[in-house]
Amino acid sequence: MDVIELLPRLHLLRFPVGQAYLWHDDTESTLIDAGSIGAGRTIADALTALGRAPRDVRRIVLTHFHEDHAGGAAEFAALSGAEVLAHDLDAPFVRGELPGPPPQFEDWELPIHAEVSRHLPQGEPVRPRSVTPVSDGDVLDFAGGARVVHAPGHTDGSIALFLPGEGVLFTGDTVAASPVDGAVMPGVFNLDRPQLLGSFHRLATLDSDVACFGHGDPVVGRAAAALRKAADSHPATG
Repeated sequence: MDVIELLPRLHLLRFPVGQAYLWHDDTESTLIDAGSIGAGRTIADALTALGRAPRDVRRIVLTHFHEDHAGGAAEFAALSGAEVLAHDLDAPFVRGELPGPPPQFEDWELPIHAEVSRHLPQGEPVRPRSVTPVSDGDVLDFAGGARVVHAPGHTDGSIALFLPGEGVLFTGDTVAASPVDGAVMPGVFNLDRPQLLGSFHRLATLDSDVACFGHGDPVVGRAAAALRKAADSHPATG
C-alpha cells in the first residue's frame, strides 16, 4: 500500500484495488473507506508510520458497501475501537444482514470488472459489530463539520463527504479519475447509471478545491472546475 500526503491533514492510502483516506484533526483522525479484506492491519501500520496510533481513529466512514471499500472496516474497527458509519440504505449490506445488489454492468465494463476482481482478496469479510446509519445532510464531528451528501446510483446508499471549511470533497465511487489520462469521469460498475449521473452533477455544484475519489488520482486544486467540466460532458438524463 502507498501512503501519499495530499495536504498536511490528509493522506491517501492506495491499495491494489481502490483507495481510502485519512483525515487528521489535532487529537483524532477519521478514516474514509477501509479497503478490502485484510486491509485493517495495513492501515494500522500506516498510522504508526505517520506518528499516530490506530486508537486515534475515532470513526470509519464508508462511502458504500462494496468490498473494496468496506471489506477492511471490521478488522480495523477491532484494532482501533473506531465507530463504523454508512448510509442507512447500505448499512444492512455492510453488516452482512443481506446480500448487496450487484451492479448493472454495461458491456464494456465486464472485462474491466473481471480484471479488477483478480486483484481482490477472496473470502467473506468479517462484519462490523455495529454500523451507525447516516443520512443526507448529517454533519459529522470532524474537520470543523463534515457534511454527508447522499449520492445514489453507484449503490442506493452511496454517500460523499464534503468539508466546507476545508474545501475537500470525498466522492466515493460516484466520481473517478481515468487510469489512462487522469480525466475526471463518472464512476463505473453502477446499480443505476442515470441516477449516478444526477449525483455526479450534484457533487459538481459543491465548492471543492480538493476532490478525493475512490479510484484514480485526486484533484488537488480547483477541483470544482474539473468536476463541472466533466459534468458538462456527461449530461444527467433524469
